[in-house]
Amino acid sequence: MDSVRTPDSETAEPSDTPAPAAASLGGKVRSAARWSLINTVVMRLGNFATGILLARFALGPAEWGVYGISQTVLLVLLSANELGVGLAIVRWEGDARRFAPTVLTLSALSSSVLYVALFAAAPTVAGLLGSPDAAGVLRVMCLCVVIDGIAQVPAGFLTREFAQGKRMIIDGLNFVASTAVTLLLAFEGWGAMSFAWGAVAGNVVALVGCGLAAPGTLKFGWDPGQARALLRFGLPLAGASMLALAVVNVDTMVVGATLGNVALGFYVLAFNMSGWPVRIISEAARRVSFAGFSRLADSPQALAQGFSRALGVVITGTVPLCVLLACLAEPAIVTIYGDQWGPAAAALPWLMVLGLIRIGSELAYDCLVAIGQRRSLFLVQGLWLAALVPVLLVAARLHGIVGVSQAHVLVAGGLVVPVFLVALRRGGIGFGRVAAACAWPFFGGAVMAGIVLGLQRLFGDGRLALLAISAIALAGYTLCVLPSRDFLRGVGRGERPHRGRHRSPAPVRHTQKDLR
Repeated sequence: MDSVRTPDSETAEPSDTPAPAAASLGGKVRSAARWSLINTVVMRLGNFATGILLARFALGPAEWGVYGISQTVLLVLLSANELGVGLAIVRWEGDARRFAPTVLTLSALSSSVLYVALFAAAPTVAGLLGSPDAAGVLRVMCLCVVIDGIAQVPAGFLTREFAQGKRMIIDGLNFVASTAVTLLLAFEGWGAMSFAWGAVAGNVVALVGCGLAAPGTLKFGWDPGQARALLRFGLPLAGASMLALAVVNVDTMVVGATLGNVALGFYVLAFNMSGWPVRIISEAARRVSFAGFSRLADSPQALAQGFSRALGVVITGTVPLCVLLACLAEPAIVTIYGDQWGPAAAALPWLMVLGLIRIGSELAYDCLVAIGQRRSLFLVQGLWLAALVPVLLVAARLHGIVGVSQAHVLVAGGLVVPVFLVALRRGGIGFGRVAAACAWPFFGGAVMAGIVLGLQRLFGDGRLALLAISAIALAGYTLCVLPSRDFLRGVGRGERPHRGRHRSPAPVRHTQKDLR
């Protein structure tokens, strides 16, 4: 494992964390995880409702296609706009305020240069991606690159301190501003441009909110020694992050360039639906997972226990959502968005499988970053992208958006998952821990799929029938995963309270278990 050297290493705290500090860390992580989950669920439900309004009453598949291209370019740029140095605020030990001004200067400068390059190249980029009309939308939406680069430092301090309650308030204000602007402009006939100005408005509000929640962190400064150390730390992470975002979004580019805006609109809608479980569960977990894994990086046993439990929690929470959306794809899309979006249903089942793989791989990504396995990450993401592009191109021409979805699953499941497992094993997390975390959820998912498909043939696709089928399937899944409840709660065998007999209390011992 690569050690992380910082300009403040001489003031770093000892690596042997006392038991009270370990317990305090566990409490912070649990509290932050609760706030993060609440925040993510609320925001995603709001985005879900907004998407329904726009898809039913304001925008068609072509507009969604332009939006999909613009959003894809934005996400790829955001993956590396601050050169990876923002993560130092969360990861490095010592007083982060000593090197934060240099982080802010690097992040703002690199983001501005990136935006200027995008502004000049927007017509060419849009044309290459099969959406010439997206050039103007790109130029506006990618203003978020500069805003995000400035917000990296205060947002990093909030993550470092597990201040997810404050983040929830900030994200709520962001959502209100972006949604209000987007809806107003969309119903005024601005088309995909409404998304762009909505995103800019929301990001400005988020920047102001982060600055107020972490006062004193928006100060520019420069220290050449710190800058060199930050770039050595951040550039490999930025490269890996850009590759990771390219892997997730290259399909949008392929569909737009080969099949056109209308097919891309259907694909974007299906992909967004498949991302609901990823965003609700995985996004909530990732807001605390990197900081949590970083605190456990010096203890391989505690890290392995923490990762396996975190993986079990996110997989257990995600599988039922993936199964329901995969098995009820067509009635779900038609009921929610209307008949015109029916063609998107063919791609959704495969994309739900991809979504489940993404959740596990993203958690593994955070764990490998925390323990310093940056070279492994870069190789994994590079291999993923290199294998994916040619397969997607062939699949898109042969089978349209369904072929693209199937190609994603083939490469991710057949190639990338085994490589991630090898990388985790090198980091001290064996295959047995991963299998133990996933076994009961996967078994429950298989039972749940059988229940849904069997009952759907009997009851049909009516709304009441779908609700009844979903409720019965969820009950069946719950029964299947009950044996794993102690593992998910972090309770070992013999630690559950015994009823009916009085036992003398065991002496209190502080162990690595307290870190979970």
